[in-house]
Amino acid sequence: MEKHKILNIELLNIELPSLLQQLERGVLITPNVDHLMKLQKDRGFYELYRKTEWIICDSNIVQLALRFLGNPVRQVIPGSTFFPAYCAHHKDHEHIRLFLLGAAPGIAAKAAENINRKAGRSMVVAAHSPSYGFEKNEAECLDIVDKVNASGATVLVVGVGAPKQEKWIFAYKELMPNIQVFMALGATIDFEAGTLQRAPRWVQKLSMEWLYRLLKEPRRLWKRYMVDDLPFFYLILKAKMGRYRDPFSGNIAPRHLTSTTR
Repeated sequence: MEKHKILNIELLNIELPSLLQQLERGVLITPNVDHLMKLQKDRGFYELYRKTEWIICDSNIVQLALRFLGNPVRQVIPGSTFFPAYCAHHKDHEHIRLFLLGAAPGIAAKAAENINRKAGRSMVVAAHSPSYGFEKNEAECLDIVDKVNASGATVLVVGVGAPKQEKWIFAYKELMPNIQVFMALGATIDFEAGTLQRAPRWVQKLSMEWLYRLLKEPRRLWKRYMVDDLPFFYLILKAKMGRYRDPFSGNIAPRHLTSTTR
């Protein structure tokens, strides 16, 4: 599959219909600007990206940066767009059984109810909202693994924020042999439950969905968007000038790169 490099990761150059047809096994991550900034500092997160089979462009801002570098992907596929499309695509496929892990108490269960109503079957076989800080409690994590294994699920959707969700998946995925696809999808469970609303289409087309979310959740998101993520634009300018250096490999990234893998 064709991949396009941005800073120190590679994104699949794929459109949604092809992704839905091909995604049968592996881990799926949908990086945005916040991911890319964390990938400049968090070696553990970076190493997980290197093991991930499905890395899909989540952000119009990332797409604009790719275009600036001369290497845009065919389509931006946010997790909140991908997941309902995935459910619709597989609504009649009885072997696709979902477990939802994430969100505040009761929200994952509400999302499951909504998804199953639209699918016309019990597509979501179980849902669980973990406690705050659950990832630091080995006993709770193993209890979640037991719940997943007992549910009969073949797809695990984890929405507890990055990089926590990705690190949890890789820490425990080998203990869940029946799960064929692992999805790290951030706030998607909240969107499916209806507790969060996506920006209107015209806002999405203007690449301003980040501003819409900031206005909706200023206390939680202001530091991410206004402080942590701002250096992204400087890094992209450095990449354009051929001066960006991968902080972990030490390599100077080419201004743009397309690679093809099987």
